[in-house]
Amino acid sequence: MQIIDITVPITTRMQTYPGDPGVEIKQWLSMDKGQPANVTDLHFGAHTGTHIDAPAHFIRGGKKLSTLSLNVLVGEAHVVALPDTVLEITVDHIEEFCPPNATRVLFKTRNSEFWSDQTGNFHTDYTYISPDAAHRLVAHGVKLVGIDYLSVERFQPEKYETHEALLENDVVIVEGLDLRGVSSGRYELFCLPLKIEGGSGDGGPARAILRPIE
Repeated sequence: MQIIDITVPITTRMQTYPGDPGVEIKQWLSMDKGQPANVTDLHFGAHTGTHIDAPAHFIRGGKKLSTLSLNVLVGEAHVVALPDTVLEITVDHIEEFCPPNATRVLFKTRNSEFWSDQTGNFHTDYTYISPDAAHRLVAHGVKLVGIDYLSVERFQPEKYETHEALLENDVVIVEGLDLRGVSSGRYELFCLPLKIEGGSGDGGPARAILRPIE
C-alpha cells in the first residue's frame, strides 16, 4: 500500500507567513545532561507549515478547529496539477481542471517547488486562488480546498475575500501542502490537525497523507 506524505516538516529554518510567529525548537530536558528523559520545547504559530484554516480564522463566530468534522478531513480527494504559468487560479481553471463531482480539491502549482528553498525566505509571488474561483468551488459543492503554499489568498490583500468565500460556507482550507511528488488524480486524503481547544480555534498544524485510489 503506497502512502505519500504531503506534510512540510517543521524546522527552525522553514518558511513562515510574514507576521506569524517563528519556529523555536529547544531542548527542555536532556538525557545527555543527566536528566531522566528527553523533552522538547516547541513554539510556533497555529498556521505553521502544513495546517488547517478553520472558519474561526476569518469568520466571527465561525466553527472552531476542534469542532471540524473528521468526515471532511478524511476521504476521497482530487489532486489538480496546474501549469507553471498559472499565477492566479481563476474560474476558468476550476471549470477546465476540477472534476465536477469533487468534494475535496488539492491544487498542485508552481508553489510546490518553493519547498526546495532551504533559506527560509518567504516567496511573496506564490500562486493563489481568486475570490471568484473560491465562490465557484463553493457552488460546485467542494468541502475542502488545499494549496501547496502558506495561503490560498494573494499576498497582502486589502480584503481577505478568498478566505471569507470559503470559510463562511464551512469549506475547510488546508495550506502548506508539499505536492512535489504527487501526480494529478484521485487519492484518499487523511489530514488530521492537532486537536487544540484553547485560543481562538482559528487553525492548527496537521499531518497530511495521500493514498492513491486505483
